Amino acid sequence: MDRETLDALRDAIRRFTRERLVPLEAEVAETDRIPGEIVQEMRDLGLFGLTTPEEYGGLGLKSSEEIELIMELTSASAAFRSTVGISLGLGSQAILMDGTEAQKAEWLPRIASGEVITSFCLTEPESGSDSAALRTSAVRDGDAYVLNGTKRFITNAPIAGLFLVMARTSREALPKNGHITAFLVPAGTPGLRIGPKDRKMGQAGAWSADVYLENVRVPAEAIIGGSEGRGFATAMKSLDRGRINVASVCVGQARRILHEGIRYAAERKQFGQPIGQFQLVQAMLADSQADLYAAECMLRDVAKRYDAGERVSLEASCTKMFASEMVGRIADRAVQIHGGAGYMRDSAVERFYRDVRLFRIYEGTTQIQQVIIGRELMKRAEA
Repeated sequence: MDRETLDALRDAIRRFTRERLVPLEAEVAETDRIPGEIVQEMRDLGLFGLTTPEEYGGLGLKSSEEIELIMELTSASAAFRSTVGISLGLGSQAILMDGTEAQKAEWLPRIASGEVITSFCLTEPESGSDSAALRTSAVRDGDAYVLNGTKRFITNAPIAGLFLVMARTSREALPKNGHITAFLVPAGTPGLRIGPKDRKMGQAGAWSADVYLENVRVPAEAIIGGSEGRGFATAMKSLDRGRINVASVCVGQARRILHEGIRYAAERKQFGQPIGQFQLVQAMLADSQADLYAAECMLRDVAKRYDAGERVSLEASCTKMFASEMVGRIADRAVQIHGGAGYMRDSAVERFYRDVRLFRIYEGTTQIQQVIIGRELMKRAEA
C-alpha cells in the first residue's frame, strides 16, 4: 500500500477509535457486549481484511503496515481489537499459507469482509503451552473424519462462523508433532457445541468459551492443505506474525494508559500544585515513556525484518515478551499515579490494569517466550 493511502486509513482508524470506540468503553465493560453497529463499522473500515491479500478481497498489508493501524485501534479497549484479531492472524494466515486453492477461494473473501469471524481451537483443559499433548481426536471414516474433544478459552467462539480445529490424527506422538492436523469446521456443524461465555478478569466484550466436539463429522477436504500431520507446522508459521501483532496491541494500550497517567498528573493537585510537578511522579512517567519508546523501536524493527523475509522467531519472541511485560508496568504505574482514584471501577486505568494482564499469557506466556529465546540463542551458538 502506498504511503498516502496508508496514512489516510490510519487517520480514519484514529478518528473511529477516538470518536466511536473510546466513548463506548464504559458501556462495553458494563454490558460485556460490543454493539452490533460497531462491528459493522469495523467491517466497513476493512479491519477484518487488513492482512488478507487483495485478490481475496483484503488490503494485503505488510506486517510493518498492519502494526501502525493496530496501534491506533488499540488506543481504545482491547476488546474491540479482539473481535478482528483472530481473523487477522491464524484465522486467515493458516488458510493463506497452507490451504488449498479451493479453501482459499471459499473462506478468505468471507473472512476479509467480516462476514465470517474465526476462532482458533488449540488450547484444551489438559493442553496449553504443551500444545503437542492435545487430546482432541480426528478418526478417519471413509471420506470423512470424526472429531471428538474439548477446546478451552477459545476467543470469539460464541460469535464465530468458522473454527480452525487442531486434532490428533495419530494416537502416537510423531516427530515434529506430525500427529496434529488442522481442520476447518464451520459453525453449525452437527456435534459442534459452544459452552457458556467465560467470566474473565478483564477484557469485557471480548468473548471466549469452551468448544465441545462430539462426533463432529467433516469431509477430508476440511483438512487445511489436504494432508494430515501439518497442523502444528501451520500454526507455527503464523506465530511470528501473530506475536508481532500482539506486541503492537501492547504498544497501543501502553500509549493510551500513559496518556491517562500524564493527564491525571497534570490535573490532580496536592499541596497547591499538580502532582506531575513532583519528581517521584515524574520518575514514574519517565520510566513509562522509556519503556514505551523501547517497545515501539523493537516492534518496528521486527516487523520490517519479517517483511524482508528474515527468520525472526527470536526477535518476535523478544518483542512480544518485552512489550507485554512493558504494558503491565505502565498500567501499574498509572494506577499508582491515580492513587485511590485508580483503584475505583469507574477509572479507565483500573480497567486497563486488568485488561493488559492477559497479554503476558496468550500467544505464548512470558515463560514460553523465554524458552524460545534461550533455545534460539543456543542454536546460534552451536552453529
